[in-house]
Amino acid sequence: MKIFTFIICLFVVSVCAAQTEGIVKSVDIAPIYYRTFGSGQPLLIINGGPGMNSNGFENLARKLSEHYKTIIYDQRGTGKSILPILDSTTITMDLMIEDVESLRKFFKLDRWSILGHSFGGMVASYYATKYPERIDKMILSSSGGIDLGLLSYVNDAISSKLSSEEKDSLKYWNDKLNTGDTTFAARLGRGRALAPAYLQDRKYIPVLALRLTQGNGDINGLIWTDLQRINYDCTEKLKSFDRPVLIIQGKQDIIDADTGERAHKVLKNSRFVLMDHCGHYGWLDNEEVYFKEINSFMNY
Repeated sequence: MKIFTFIICLFVVSVCAAQTEGIVKSVDIAPIYYRTFGSGQPLLIINGGPGMNSNGFENLARKLSEHYKTIIYDQRGTGKSILPILDSTTITMDLMIEDVESLRKFFKLDRWSILGHSFGGMVASYYATKYPERIDKMILSSSGGIDLGLLSYVNDAISSKLSSEEKDSLKYWNDKLNTGDTTFAARLGRGRALAPAYLQDRKYIPVLALRLTQGNGDINGLIWTDLQRINYDCTEKLKSFDRPVLIIQGKQDIIDADTGERAHKVLKNSRFVLMDHCGHYGWLDNEEVYFKEINSFMNY
């Protein structure tokens, strides 16, 4: 099942080089490309998707690197983490978790903190069920949740935030793409129609629209299929997770408050923050509150 409208991860791509970059080999020898910024307490940032590289999270990593050593990486099969074959044997949630663990081992860290945004929050939650002892603190930023509850509402939530004109435009461009027009113009047209659903501040629409042209639909579909195959539900295992957790999202998010609230009830050492006048991207729509909450949590 493809939930392609939920694949986005955002931000302006910086032209500056990372502090360090390289390739880590995962358990199946898959190459995982990473970049680091800053110094201090290590913070892994897992971008949204599935099917998106980490380029859109470079500026977020740079901002947070003012206080921490931030690490971003291209999820398997995206960006510079190139796979020769994309199928159900190479694109799975369990392998994505092993990619994260391979990065931790490469950096020789006993524990690290993790920020997972959107789909990245689902990866972080699943990692916490597999390697709870390796997490210092965890931030779930507009996370897709600890189960598959979002599948019952997310597409309707996206649609409800679009005007009738935007819906018509989205249908037009989706039809073009579905009939074989995969040109940049068609992908950008779709992105422009879809982007407003995720933002309160419309000035970021052009940036997000461009980002939406870059998704890999094959990876997206493979991961959503795998999530359903494994019956993704972290509830029971996370009941015993006792590390500090910050759950933060917007009141106007496509992710409903109940999704965050369910995670909050399960995670006994968690704090749940709902930001007003804020959609799916806290660091855009409510930058001051978003970074204040994260820095307060990380320094607690």
